[in-house]
Amino acid sequence: MDAGLIDLPWWGIVLVALGLTHVTIASVTIFLHRHQAHRALELHPLASHFFRFWLWLTTGMVTKEWAAIHRKHHAKCETAEDPHSPQVKGIRKVLWQGAELYRAEAKNAETLARYGHGTPDDWLERHVYRRSVVGVSLMLVIDVVLFGPLGLTVWAVQMMWIPFWAAGVVNGLGHYVGYRNFNCNDAATNLVPWGILIGGEELHNNHHSYATSAKLSAKWYEFDIGWMYIRLLGFVRLAKVRKVIPSPKFGEAKRVADLDTLQAIITHRYDVMTRYVASLKRICSDEVDRLVAAHGRSFNPRALRRWVLSGEERNLRDDDRARLEAVLRDSAALSTIASMRRELAAIWARSTASREQLLAQLHDWIGRAEQSGIRQLQEFSLRLRQYSV
Repeated sequence: MDAGLIDLPWWGIVLVALGLTHVTIASVTIFLHRHQAHRALELHPLASHFFRFWLWLTTGMVTKEWAAIHRKHHAKCETAEDPHSPQVKGIRKVLWQGAELYRAEAKNAETLARYGHGTPDDWLERHVYRRSVVGVSLMLVIDVVLFGPLGLTVWAVQMMWIPFWAAGVVNGLGHYVGYRNFNCNDAATNLVPWGILIGGEELHNNHHSYATSAKLSAKWYEFDIGWMYIRLLGFVRLAKVRKVIPSPKFGEAKRVADLDTLQAIITHRYDVMTRYVASLKRICSDEVDRLVAAHGRSFNPRALRRWVLSGEERNLRDDDRARLEAVLRDSAALSTIASMRRELAAIWARSTASREQLLAQLHDWIGRAEQSGIRQLQEFSLRLRQYSV
């Protein structure tokens, strides 16, 4: 069998294939995701053009289509309009047919018009990079010339890498299994704490909580290799970071929350809600156990705890939801915890209320928490008054 221009052993071919696909993953997370879709960083034209060229060769994806579909995913997350929600379409569909879902949404002219703004529209984009078949065909020729017949295998791996890992694993498993640092409004999860194989996209819950952050890691033990690359690009002045996940600051508890306290709470709203869930978890579990002992297992205790603390009703059937609400009517403590959670989230929800009106809502919430008779709520109200800008 004739070799190509580069004669490598089988393990050398494997390493080359992994290296090439890793460059593609880095291009997707840095250029398409963090730069184009969310504007979390600025890229020098040299870096931007390299990423565009490489993605044209190795994926054939069009920047406007990718950015538009991803922005719509955030805007319509976990609804019927979400292009790839496993909560709606099923995990098998998204995991194994994520690429088909992407291609179907890419044909939606309304999606591209509404969400595709601000993406490249120069001569290269219109006449070269939108011709996706040309790019991936050129990559096939390059692989065969360099590696001989084994280049076909290298090319096949390149073509399958993004559809499986990004369209399938991140979009599917990243909304289905894993752990959550932040109680964001959708089902996004962190798959593993070390974002290496998929360029940092493994930290999906962090991203959905702070979508405009160029850095996807949030805890000291988490690692985002895409962020490492961005820092290296910044060192040689090829990238400039615009936003990262804000770190909450705490001071002495104020006697009365002021506008600065309000601003700090809104800025760190996901941290606030995560701490709310953690603070009330013990009393919620105890109350659920009491109800189970009193009424038997007429409901799912785990589902009840999740709904009371974080409002995750999305996976419950109508009859389960009705059963859980009936249980809440039997427990003043659980009812208070659930209603206080909803009212706390309403403070930072989109609203026409003025800052003064929101501050009045915060004062009312803190007052009722202190008078609730629930020790954990009283302690949490004190914690709220410690947030500072």
